[in-house]
Amino acid sequence: MVDSNHNTLDVYVVDDDVSVLRSTSRLLDCAGWKVEFFANPNEFLERAESRRPDVAVIDILMPKMSGLEVQKRLRQVSPSTRVVILTSKDDPSIRSMAMEAGASAFFVKGVDKEEFLDGIKAAADSTQ
Repeated sequence: MVDSNHNTLDVYVVDDDVSVLRSTSRLLDCAGWKVEFFANPNEFLERAESRRPDVAVIDILMPKMSGLEVQKRLRQVSPSTRVVILTSKDDPSIRSMAMEAGASAFFVKGVDKEEFLDGIKAAADSTQ
């Protein structure tokens, strides 16, 4: 259960770009949430299965496994985790597939920080 301040929110970030991991994690940490970040989707999925984060921020274009595949596998190991997509490519077909697979939000990198944080909050609120 997430409190109204979202202080107990666990957010995991999965992206193969280390600079994106750092900046996104810093932003979420400054919002007061517990953040873990992963460059390797398999490590993320193993951790998510045992820890069940509230929200996962997932990149789409990664070399080892696509974000859509990560989203599909996450649904199997931690169905309560809400997914927010953060990608560099705004492809309408990928956006549609992600949303149909249950993503709470879809953002293109460079999104306004407040809009992104609001998307995380909305995803977290939907877990209650």
